[in-house]
Amino acid sequence: MTETLTVDLGNRSYPIIIGRELLGGGFDLSRYVAGSGCLVVSNETVAPLYLDALEACLGDKHVDSLALPDGEAYKTLDTLSRVLDKLVDTKAARDTTVIALGGGVVGDITGFAAACYMRGVAFIQVPTTLLAQVDSSVGGKTGVNHTGGKNLVGAFHQPRLVLIDTDTLGTLPDRELKAGLAEVIKHGAIVDADFFAWLEVNMEALLAREPDALAHAIRRSCEIKAEVVAEDEREAGRRAILNFGHTFGHAIERCQGYGDWLHGEAVAAGMIMAARLSDIGDDAVDRLTALVANAGLPVMPPGIGADAMMEAMGLDKKVVANRLRFVLLERLGAAIVTSEYDPERLAATLEAAN
Repeated sequence: MTETLTVDLGNRSYPIIIGRELLGGGFDLSRYVAGSGCLVVSNETVAPLYLDALEACLGDKHVDSLALPDGEAYKTLDTLSRVLDKLVDTKAARDTTVIALGGGVVGDITGFAAACYMRGVAFIQVPTTLLAQVDSSVGGKTGVNHTGGKNLVGAFHQPRLVLIDTDTLGTLPDRELKAGLAEVIKHGAIVDADFFAWLEVNMEALLAREPDALAHAIRRSCEIKAEVVAEDEREAGRRAILNFGHTFGHAIERCQGYGDWLHGEAVAAGMIMAARLSDIGDDAVDRLTALVANAGLPVMPPGIGADAMMEAMGLDKKVVANRLRFVLLERLGAAIVTSEYDPERLAATLEAAN
């Protein structure tokens, strides 16, 4: 059984198809490949597991493939160049489709390469991690990291399709599963208090990888993100609420060195910090902290130091007129983007966390 959601962006609209047993020939992916060939970009961990199964969905399409090194540390311009070089070497044309098979790093790099090559070719997201399935594969954000900050070099480039085979989560390491749950929790915290409460009740089932629980969490997260992206494709306004916890989280990643903390782990600690900066009362902060902890995620950042955190946050993409903007909670289930925050409260938040 599959479910189909739509990211409604006019002539750039695309489906999100969620189900089991989609790879291995269970889904006809070839009808989303306009030309005769495609390039599948994966990594050295995922390709041995799922590349053959993906190729079985492509019928008689010509398939080239590239396996990148695995990890956030390789989300760089040098790795992007490898994808572009492969497209050139295989004489990819404007009707070539680029397919990202893997987690968020693979998806971001591949999407950016597709946005750059010949000023833009079609690409498809086939996310294999929970974090990519509920967040990074949807919305068209692509890019790579820079030594100065997270995702500073990139472009908006919407996929033609997001294909989510939830069976791929069966090979996902526990740490990666938990990291993905951070983004699931985020969606409840910023938009849907009922979903947040559902997560409080069902976290044990999610950690046990119960299929029905995972399917509901993935579907509701995709619904929330699709609705927000449809309203604000290029993050001119409301879409920025999807960055709840990310200003602090990206600073943690930069200060720790990309790959030491997983993205979801950094976002988890960042959400707690953002909640403390918000004026939502101790009970709500305690509920969020407890849910993050029950997901097996960190509720405190590493001992980076307040000054280092502030310097790292200064390069965040949400800085406007030299002033930080934060995604804060008005209450659980409602978020705002604002530059109106109490500097003393921010200083106290940073000191308490370090």
